[in-house]
Amino acid sequence: MNHKIKSLIFKSLDILPNKMGYGVYHQIQKFLNRNSIHHKIKTNDRSFKEALNILAEANIDLTDKTIFELGSGWAPIIPYYFLYFQNASKVVTYDINEHYDVKAIAKLNAYFKDEFQIEVATAQKKYQLPKNVAYFPNVNLAATNSLATNAVDLVFSRFVLEHIPPKELLEIHKNLAKNLQKPFHVLHMISPSDHRAYDDKSLSYYDFLKYSADEWKQQHTKFDYHNRLRLPDYIRIFQESGFEVVSLSYDTCEKDSEKYRKFKELTLHKDFEHYTEEEVLAGSINVLLKIR
Repeated sequence: MNHKIKSLIFKSLDILPNKMGYGVYHQIQKFLNRNSIHHKIKTNDRSFKEALNILAEANIDLTDKTIFELGSGWAPIIPYYFLYFQNASKVVTYDINEHYDVKAIAKLNAYFKDEFQIEVATAQKKYQLPKNVAYFPNVNLAATNSLATNAVDLVFSRFVLEHIPPKELLEIHKNLAKNLQKPFHVLHMISPSDHRAYDDKSLSYYDFLKYSADEWKQQHTKFDYHNRLRLPDYIRIFQESGFEVVSLSYDTCEKDSEKYRKFKELTLHKDFEHYTEEEVLAGSINVLLKIR
């Protein structure tokens, strides 16, 4: 969907009372995500293979381990991959909203049966989930000091952190460091680019960096929030929370690319002038952490 149409829809929903706005938003997203489940499986598959390479380099084996997923999304694709392809014993998945969709999960279960000959043994009636996927929606991990489990081996997120306000990110990681049983690792896959550019190829992947904080608030809503944090900001938050970086990788921008040309045409807002060019351009950030 074109980002301008998305923006118009989200701004219209944003003027409604919270409950009504979120209700309509969820129905729209459920419809769109239900019809794109196969595409989402393929994109998650690429990310999962990349994550396994990172974990293998750090000699982290997930067999019989408990995984904590931060940001459940619309269907348990990553939890299924951990369970059925890496023999994890359990995946506990948290989200600030209740996004899971019964029909999307039914399609996911059918896909695993048809594509991989894996019969998903569903034990939870509401969403037809296997017994070793524990789903906890409507939980604000920035505000709670109690988790459903504290025996976790790996915390994992995929393209979630960029949608969380900085103060909440700090509190979430402080809570993880305080409440989860040590030792454990954290693997975050972060997409710090302007997501509107995915739909509108005329935009730079760094277009949103030309706005002041107040101007950016006018460009988006709570439904499409992006914090615009750059690489050093994430590292600072992790370190302030008590974590150390085990490994770090990110995409760079080739100087002869169209992506770089569009970036150079931008005038960065003064809030972003103190970063080096590499720090601004760093994309597809993968960071593996452990508690200090």
